[in-house]
Amino acid sequence: MFATKDISKSFGKLTALSNVSFEVEEGEIFGIAGPNGAGKSTLFNVITGVYAPTSGKIFFRGKDITNFKPDQICHLGIARTFQIPTAFHTLTVYDNLRVGAIFGAKRPESADEVLELLGLQEVRHRPARNLDLYTTKLVMLGAALATDCKLLMLDEPMAGLSMVEINNFLEIVRHINQEKGITIIIIEHLLDILISLTKRMLILSDGQVLYLGDSAGVAEDRRVVEVYLGGKGGVGHARH
Repeated sequence: MFATKDISKSFGKLTALSNVSFEVEEGEIFGIAGPNGAGKSTLFNVITGVYAPTSGKIFFRGKDITNFKPDQICHLGIARTFQIPTAFHTLTVYDNLRVGAIFGAKRPESADEVLELLGLQEVRHRPARNLDLYTTKLVMLGAALATDCKLLMLDEPMAGLSMVEINNFLEIVRHINQEKGITIIIIEHLLDILISLTKRMLILSDGQVLYLGDSAGVAEDRRVVEVYLGGKGGVGHARH
């Protein structure tokens, strides 16, 4: 469904990404992890048109979308969230979802569907500035879903959440994937949770592919243990 081929991105003399290639199957939840500064968010920004790649190609459903603009990519069916929760603070929860629905799908009723899917009915009339972190993240997720996306890209959606909120969010992600058939690419620092959520993942280090393969085998890879876990072993060390 989606693929990058030899994606590289440089900012002056700094190489943020170097020859990153991976594929995502339709209906998959695909994980991306790596230490801070590994290039994870830069990769998302290149895929979604925020940055043009220095070299390489991006494909979505067989179509070359390299150098497409963010609005073109959204209209194709790719939506994303950001590390820092973003919403229109003066708008209500419902109107935030309507922005996504009208911009992406041109189908206003999708805002109502997402409101129900995410359990946001009770706060539908609340201004977004009056929401807690977890609910703000749900609104950002909802605006992306309201575009009727086929590929959803989540950039560290569980950062700053409690374990109860993380478990609730994981349930929502699985439901979106299984019941709605939406393919998901998720960046996450919590490696043990990413292993439980995905079957395949990509580990980046210094902008390069360190590991690409089965999630179950990532904790046994010596290079991942050394680079990502500080050589201490045990997936739990990736919690911070």
